[in-house]
Amino acid sequence: MPTLSFSTKNPASVPADVLVLPVFEGPERGPGIRDVEGIDLLAVFREAGLTGKPGESLLVPNTGIDGLAARGVFLVGLGRRAQASPDACRRAIGRVAPRLVKQARVATTLPQVARRAAADAAQATVEGLLLGSYRFDRYKSSSETPRLEELVVLGPDRWSASAIRGALRRGEVVAEAQAWARDLVNTPALDLPPAELANQAKGMAREVGLTCKIWTEAELEKGGFGGILGVGQGSVRPPRLIELWYQGGGRGAPIALTGKGVAFDSGGLSIKDASGMETMKCDMGGAASILGAMKAIAVLKPKVNVIAAIPSSENMPSGSAIRPGDVLRHRGGKTSEVLNTDAEGRLILADALAFLAEQGPRAIIDTATLTGACMVALGEELWGALGNDRRLVRDVLASGEAVGEPGWELPLHEPYRKLIDSDIADIKNIGKRWGGAITAALFLREFVGDVPWVHIDIAGPAFAQKAGDYWPKGATGIPVRTLVHYVLSQAGTSQR
Repeated sequence: MPTLSFSTKNPASVPADVLVLPVFEGPERGPGIRDVEGIDLLAVFREAGLTGKPGESLLVPNTGIDGLAARGVFLVGLGRRAQASPDACRRAIGRVAPRLVKQARVATTLPQVARRAAADAAQATVEGLLLGSYRFDRYKSSSETPRLEELVVLGPDRWSASAIRGALRRGEVVAEAQAWARDLVNTPALDLPPAELANQAKGMAREVGLTCKIWTEAELEKGGFGGILGVGQGSVRPPRLIELWYQGGGRGAPIALTGKGVAFDSGGLSIKDASGMETMKCDMGGAASILGAMKAIAVLKPKVNVIAAIPSSENMPSGSAIRPGDVLRHRGGKTSEVLNTDAEGRLILADALAFLAEQGPRAIIDTATLTGACMVALGEELWGALGNDRRLVRDVLASGEAVGEPGWELPLHEPYRKLIDSDIADIKNIGKRWGGAITAALFLREFVGDVPWVHIDIAGPAFAQKAGDYWPKGATGIPVRTLVHYVLSQAGTSQR
């Protein structure tokens, strides 16, 4: 990781390999451009046919520019001045991050565009740089090592240096945790069965000081976790439940987190076609997001208690696999009729939700690549939120908006509950074709009791089919930042 620092020096006087300056749409000068007096940077930008729209950039080498200490200036389009925000900073630097990490020292004025939200913009800038330069090259025979040693954020004297430095550190912690979550999702399923995911969690917990318990297959059977066991019984690689505790809030009720951890989803006996399995290593994206969030929470040390219970099974077809029509008995005794073995994520989450509800939490949040129906409704960039507590749903959505991971609320439409009535069990795991995201959430609701709960369906944004502003093709790590922001926002607050 590069060193992160804050300076109030004049941008033109800061020694750097690259000085990154924003340009507003028009083009209009962004912070720092006027300070470079030896050249009309805005004219150079305009002459290149650029207008300052998001995604535009121009590298201006220092070929003797009077008064400029940097070796070059990187002008990046930010869009309209009125729409400048922390997320605009995250996206602007993320787009050019792969080029910036080839330099040793980078300085930027980007956070200045957000004015009153300077600390949030500083954090977002760090996140954009680190996440935008992320690459998963573990399986490449050769790879290029980033050269970046230092990022200098430049701001005015009136900014609180301690607040900005704290924001830079938060950005580094959150970005590192989200990058780790990406690594977990991008790792081929052959190398990350449930037991290995549990080992990764155990190592992380040891590193950051979390309490960790790994539930083995025998312990799951004794504890009545029939959903986790049922989904995993078709695989030779046994399931696990990862239990993590962060104690930062004294005797206060914890926030409870869980995420779908299907290590590989073949569909089971309701098998997917070949193309449908190509990216199914990503079906543990919810679990990875919870692990990443817990890692960041442990490092940032908010004054709140957090518990995570992360179920992990591999959904495979075999002679021992569950069959359509089988009935599973979940933690707490509720039964579900399995009519489609490819609707397995809700089966393992049901056990985890029931277990978490037993812990007396103030709220439960689950994340899952759960339904294609949510993706049909909201596309590839938005996650869906459904829950039994409007305030909790609103707060989680607000956290997502604040950190550039937007979601949208879908209705937990009560009349649809009858669609998952079973003739022989308490509930069945699929409804009709339409409204699948809603009936899946209604299934999960059966296991949380009266605890405030929100379900985050990340089927769309968890795994990108093409590169975006600050992620390459593959895992995005969404919604790590949302979860961390929500937990931090609850630190020191009273229970509901």
